[in-house]
Order: sequence, then C-alpha cells, then structure tokens
Amino acid sequence: MQLPNPKGEFPKISSKAWIFDTALIIGNVTIEENVFVGPNAVIRADEPGSSITIQRNCNVQDNVVIHSLSNSEVKIGSNTSLAHGCIVHGPCEIRENCFVGFGALLFDCNLGEDSLILHRAVVRGVEILPRKVVPDGAVITNQKTSDMLEYITTDLAVFKKSVVRENLGLVKGYKALRLEDETVHSSILQESRDEEIQGLENSE
Repeated sequence: MQLPNPKGEFPKISSKAWIFDTALIIGNVTIEENVFVGPNAVIRADEPGSSITIQRNCNVQDNVVIHSLSNSEVKIGSNTSLAHGCIVHGPCEIRENCFVGFGALLFDCNLGEDSLILHRAVVRGVEILPRKVVPDGAVITNQKTSDMLEYITTDLAVFKKSVVRENLGLVKGYKALRLEDETVHSSILQESRDEEIQGLENSE
C-alpha cells in the first residue's frame, strides 16, 4: 500500500522495482530501480521535512521498518541489504554495498561503504568506517568502540554479495510472473470476446 503524508507527498517508486502488496510506503519516499521490498515492510517519511531514499538494487526484506524524524533523511546506498525485521531510524545514511542483519537497530548513525551489521546489533550515534563488521548482538554507541571494529572477512563479503544477487533474482522472477499472469488474463478476455462475437453472429 502506498499513501501520501499529511503534506500530500506521495512515494516515488520506479516501475522496475518490486513491492509486495502488504508493504506500507508513506510520504516522501524514493525507491529506485530493481529494489525489492518484502511483505509487511514499513517505509515511512511522514513527519515534516523528512525523506527516505532507497537506491538501486537494494533489498528491504520482510518486516523491516524504515522511518525518518522531522527534518531528517534516511539514505540507503545501492546494492545494500536490509534483512528481516531490522529497524533503520533516521537521521541515518547507509552507503553502498552494506548489509544490516536480522533484528538489528540503527539510529542517528552513518555506515561506510561495504560495512556489515550482523544480527540483533545496535548502532546509535556513531560512524561505522568502510568495510567494518559489527558482530552479532553488539551495542555500538561510542566512536572509540566503533573505530576498533574488525574489517570484513572474505567469507562475509561473499555472503553479502550473494544476498543482493538472490534478491535481484526475486525482482526479475516476480515481475516475469506478473507479466505471465497479465498475458494469460488478457488471452482469456480476448477468447471471451471472440466467443461473444461468434454467438452474436450465429444468432443473426
């Protein structure tokens, strides 16, 4: 479902994105091409001066919540994965090629490119440097701790890319399925019209 915010701003969504019907997108939200938005995701930019931008090739999985405060922005860089049930609350900038794990919480923070936030971690009020990893369940709320994080391993980098690849495949697959359904529906309608015309001709 897509709704305007109180100022009347509607979401701007690329025709090349795939949005599940049960996802809720409200207000000043921009979603670029090849973005996957899963069931029950909530993406909400309805407070005054707020905005959310999700760049190309991202995936926003089931039950993810993205919200931005008044006069703040959430920006999700290209090729980034927001995994099941995570919360991203603005102000927040996530650079390209990042991964945010199951149930993780981000607020008032910046993630450098290629960084990885593992499951149920909390990141607040800090900058995560590029290619750093926040471990499962870690709480990162001061910059000194953030700066001491380890760099991403080869295995995690491969995993991160695989998540993006699989979700791009879902976008392509779901859009092909919809096209097939529309083609079948159109064919059935055409056959019905042909039968009606034939019936009229036979009755004359």
